Amino acid sequence: MANANTMTKISTVTVGSGGAATIDFTSIPATYTDIVIKYSGRSTAAGNYQNVNIKINTDTGSNYTSKLLYGDGSAAGSDTTTTTFLKFMYIPFSSATASVFGSGELYFAKYAGSIYKSMIADTVTENNLTGSGSSIIGLTAGLWSDNSAINAITLTPNSGSWAEYSTATLYGIKATTATTALATGGTITYNGGYVYHTFLSSGTFTPSQSLVADCLLVAGGGGGGRYSGGGGGAGGLYYSGSNLLTATGYTVTVGGGGIASQDAGSGLQAGGNGSNSTFTGLTAAVGGGGGGGDYGGAVAGKNGGSGGGGQGTGGTNYGVGTGSQGNFGSLGLPSGGADYGGGGGGAGAGTTTKNGGVGSSAYSSWGYATTTGQLVSGTYYYAGGGGGGGYGSPGSGGSGGGATGGNNSAGTVNTGGGAGGGSVNSGYNGGIGGSGIVIIRYQVQ
Repeated sequence: MANANTMTKISTVTVGSGGAATIDFTSIPATYTDIVIKYSGRSTAAGNYQNVNIKINTDTGSNYTSKLLYGDGSAAGSDTTTTTFLKFMYIPFSSATASVFGSGELYFAKYAGSIYKSMIADTVTENNLTGSGSSIIGLTAGLWSDNSAINAITLTPNSGSWAEYSTATLYGIKATTATTALATGGTITYNGGYVYHTFLSSGTFTPSQSLVADCLLVAGGGGGGRYSGGGGGAGGLYYSGSNLLTATGYTVTVGGGGIASQDAGSGLQAGGNGSNSTFTGLTAAVGGGGGGGDYGGAVAGKNGGSGGGGQGTGGTNYGVGTGSQGNFGSLGLPSGGADYGGGGGGAGAGTTTKNGGVGSSAYSSWGYATTTGQLVSGTYYYAGGGGGGGYGSPGSGGSGGGATGGNNSAGTVNTGGGAGGGSVNSGYNGGIGGSGIVIIRYQVQ
C-alpha cells in the first residue's frame, strides 16, 4: 500500500473589527509530520503592499534566514535576509484597492523534529489591485536554525496591523502508511515509503513472505586505553542493499562494546575490541580497542572496523580500519608531562590528533526514521571514534557516539561509538565502547 498524507485543521484565526497586531498560533501539537498555514490578509497601513514577519516559539535571536523572489509581471527582484524573523511577501496596504486581499501558504517541514526547520511560502495579491506593485507574487525559502520543535508561530505585518476579515488557518499533515509489516523482529517504524526493523540487541528477523531488504550494521565500539590511553575505534559500519530474504527466521547479532583498559597488573593495558554485528552472512567488524599502558610499558591501539588510538606516554602506534567499514586512529603523543593518547578512528574519517574521528552521516535518513545514532546539528551520525586521554584537556569524541577522553567515558550505546581513553588525573582507566545496532528496511508494498 502506497504512502498517503492526511491534512487536519488545527485552528483558525479570523481578525475582527479594529484589526489585530498579530495572528498567533500557540500550543501547536507535535503529533504531525508537517504543518501548513493558509491565509488571506490585508494591512491597515497606508501604501500598496508589504511583507509579513514570522517569529517561531517567541525566539527573538538572529536565527532566521529568508531568501525571496518576487515580481509583478513587468519587473522582478530578489532578497536575502538574516535577521530576527522570517519574512514572506505580500499583503496589500489599506490604500490599495478596497477589499483586495493577498493570499498564500506557508509550509513547515518536519516541524517537530530535532533538526533545523525549513519553510517554503508562496503568496500573491489579487489581480484587480491597482497602484505600484499591483498583482505581485512572491516565493520564499526560509530557515529557522534551531533544533527545538515548533510549538508557536506569530505572523506580524511589517507595518500597521492585520485588517478586519484577514484570516489564517493552521493544518497538520501526517503521513499514513501500511500498518502491517511484512516481518517480525526489532522495533518497527514507518518512514518515507519504507518499513524499518531496528535491533538494539540481538534477536530474530522473520519475514512473512519473500522480500528485498536493505541492511545497515554497526559493530560495537572499542574500549578506551589506560593511562594517557588511546580512544577506542568506532565499530565497523557496513551497508548492504537489495538482499533477497525468504519466509524464514534470520538471526540478528548486535555487537557489544569493548571492555575498558584496567590497571596494568591485570594485563589489560589496551582497551578491548568491540564485538561484531552480523545478519544473514553480513558482518560489521569490531571496533579496535585504544592503546594503553603506563611508564613501565605501553600497548598500541588495536585494529578493527576503525582502529584504536595509540597510548600517549610511549607514543605507540594506532590501529587501522577494516576496508570501507572504518578508518585509522592516531599516534599517541608523548610530551613529557603533557602526554595524550591518540583518538580512535571513525566510520566517516580517520584522525591524526587526540580527537576521535567523525562518524558516518551517510545514513542520516535511517537515523531520522528510527531515532537512532547521534543527532548533531540536524544530522544523524553513526560510529564515531573515542577521544584520547592524557594530561590537561582530553580529546573530544567524534560525532556518532564517540566519547570524550578521560573520566572513564563510555561510547554511546547503539551507535558503535568508541570509548574515551583514560587520563592520569581521572583514575587512569579508559571507558567502555558503545554497543552496535542492526537496522533492516524494505519498501512498503
